[in-house]
Amino acid sequence: MNEFYKLSAITLQGNLFSFENLRGKTVVIVNTASKCGFTPQYDGLEILYQKYKDQGLVILGFPCNQFLKQEPGDVSSIDGCLINYGVSFPIFEKIDVNGSNTHPVFKFLKKNLSGIFGNFIKWNFTKFVIDKNGNPVKRFAPITKPEEMENYIKSIL
Repeated sequence: MNEFYKLSAITLQGNLFSFENLRGKTVVIVNTASKCGFTPQYDGLEILYQKYKDQGLVILGFPCNQFLKQEPGDVSSIDGCLINYGVSFPIFEKIDVNGSNTHPVFKFLKKNLSGIFGNFIKWNFTKFVIDKNGNPVKRFAPITKPEEMENYIKSIL
């Protein structure tokens, strides 16, 4: 069994989500923050999600407070930001993406798709693409806007 499908995470609502539910889907995983210069990327991510979810695209957001404390709030303040941006794709509890408390999802992603900084995430809104077989296939930098990912995502759906 593919290692990706063995992973799980807790949703913002406190429910366990098994990645087994993602089998056969193309997945974009992104570490997010409500008070980041890149926060408006929520708009672009939501547009991609709405445009391609019926073709098998799933976007998963993981709030993280490790970069200049840009996700300082609790569940209700994170929820408020998501409502402001009209986010309807799944969002998970706040996690660490670097350091000794790195969430297993991000350990897996960094091991399989290192960036220019190796097994380190530089900033919020780093985006990872997983193909429909559960294989990590592409990593996009925080500065890459979701619309700039569209052609790549279309090509692997």
